[in-house]
Amino acid sequence: MRPLPLLSLLGVALAGAGCSSQDTRPLPRAAAVEVPRFMGDWYVIAHIPSYPERDAFDALESYRLRPDGRIQTTFTYRQGSFHAPLKTLHPVGRVEKHGNGAVWGMQFIWPIQAEYVIAWLDEGYTQTIVARSKRDYVWYMARSPQVDAADYQQAVQRIAAMGYDVAKLRPVPQSLRSSSHTPSTP
Repeated sequence: MRPLPLLSLLGVALAGAGCSSQDTRPLPRAAAVEVPRFMGDWYVIAHIPSYPERDAFDALESYRLRPDGRIQTTFTYRQGSFHAPLKTLHPVGRVEKHGNGAVWGMQFIWPIQAEYVIAWLDEGYTQTIVARSKRDYVWYMARSPQVDAADYQQAVQRIAAMGYDVAKLRPVPQSLRSSSHTPSTP
């Protein structure tokens, strides 16, 4: 698939017309996020995925603070298996003035900007849940490709308490290979 149609599809999917939940409670968010500390690599452990990432393996979200204050994001994943070619998306984030660093706008294609809320973040900045008010997509991420079962269950409980249908939650297969995000050569 050519990159532009994939980006367009992802932008439309994230901007989303429909809601998967009727929950109208305000979405929780981390009290304050030190944005520079949040930068770096985050492995997607589980998600209620957007259409393009529905069969993602080895999904990794990487954030880098740009000189203009925006956030350069690189999302890499393999579609359908650990052996599939690496796919990459490059949305750009913007920290909103409200939200103490926990509310971002994420732009996949101009002019569409998707809501991106850091709904929960542990004190050590090692695990996070990123959510949307529509309760249509959610991402549970960690600094390592695996988390222990107790942490995973606590994350599922947090996601359910936010008003998500956790029956739609999909664990993302993560390989333990250190080179899992290195583009393969032909």
